[in-house]
Amino acid sequence: MNIANGRAPLSGLRVVELAGLAPSPFAGLLLADHGATVLRVDRSVSYDTPSPDLLVRHKKSICLNLKDPQGLLVLRALLKHVDVLVDPYRPGVLESLGLEPAGLIAQNERLIVARLTGFRRDGKYASMAGHDINYLAVSGVLNQLGRKGAPPHPPANILADFAGGGLSCAFGVMMALYARERTGKGQIVDCNMVDGSAYLATFPRLATKTPIWNRHRGENLLDGGCPFYDVYECKDGRYMAVGALEPQFYKELLNGLNLRDFMLLQHDRAAWPAMRDAFGKKFLQKTRQEWENVFDGKDACCTPLLSYAEMEAAGYEQRHAVTLTGTPGLKLDHDMTWESMGINPGVGGEELLQDWLGWRKGRQYDIKSGTVVQIDIAKL
Repeated sequence: MNIANGRAPLSGLRVVELAGLAPSPFAGLLLADHGATVLRVDRSVSYDTPSPDLLVRHKKSICLNLKDPQGLLVLRALLKHVDVLVDPYRPGVLESLGLEPAGLIAQNERLIVARLTGFRRDGKYASMAGHDINYLAVSGVLNQLGRKGAPPHPPANILADFAGGGLSCAFGVMMALYARERTGKGQIVDCNMVDGSAYLATFPRLATKTPIWNRHRGENLLDGGCPFYDVYECKDGRYMAVGALEPQFYKELLNGLNLRDFMLLQHDRAAWPAMRDAFGKKFLQKTRQEWENVFDGKDACCTPLLSYAEMEAAGYEQRHAVTLTGTPGLKLDHDMTWESMGINPGVGGEELLQDWLGWRKGRQYDIKSGTVVQIDIAKL
């Protein structure tokens, strides 16, 4: 790889990630994939059983019992020597462990504490449990998603958990790191999936005051209400995706479908029902591959809807979301982008205790009931 000075962009960055559900591990994954050393703090479980978390690529693990004072001391010692702590817990949990963020920063002024919650840390939902669908619901975003005449439909857990949560958290960490270059000091990064999701939906929210999105759910230009921005079934049960918004792309689409009678009716809503029906019937006349043959290389904004299974079988290369030409992220092998091998709790953690703290087993720490504990406070 062409890495300047042999280093990925986040090489040398030390991150402690407290084990959590999907959003915080995704934030850690983004950092790890770009060279950060991410140490995941797992609970005491069998060393032979991989973590159920799938987002452990390029990470290391240490088992700590944070309810054991000796285990907590290990974490405290680590946090004096790292750059970032990723906290996935609900408000107040970290504090209940005696790990008040401001106090941690007082002991390591360069520490960045990234706190990722589902709901806002204030308001009536702050102490409540929730999942992606709940955060989308109270952010206003879920109300905009779905077909006309049907209940709102969540897009799996992609928006709140991963985009509004994990990605936003990683972005917050990068902003704090950039600020630290000027100030020399770390800070608390507060992220929540409600505000993260709402921010992602800035355009559609503003568009509700314009003709683009001022109708009921499923009746607008980009939410399934428009026949030339939708998905159509083909003869073989597969699908083609159509996004021919601009006039020149719409024209190319109609030429490919041989439906030129609609050429002057693109924005005539009265014609949309007949247009949708004609598109649906036309796409059913050919297989997806046959339609690919029609539209490949054409500016019709008409593409096949691919499944992960067929992409993997075809050897599709998953890549980083962003590529830096001088300092690219770590290599993503084909196998690791299609299946998670997991990580056994504790793998690599003791190596980092030595690298980061200079600790050695039997001197500063030992293993008790499957977890690392501090044993010689006097010599630290």
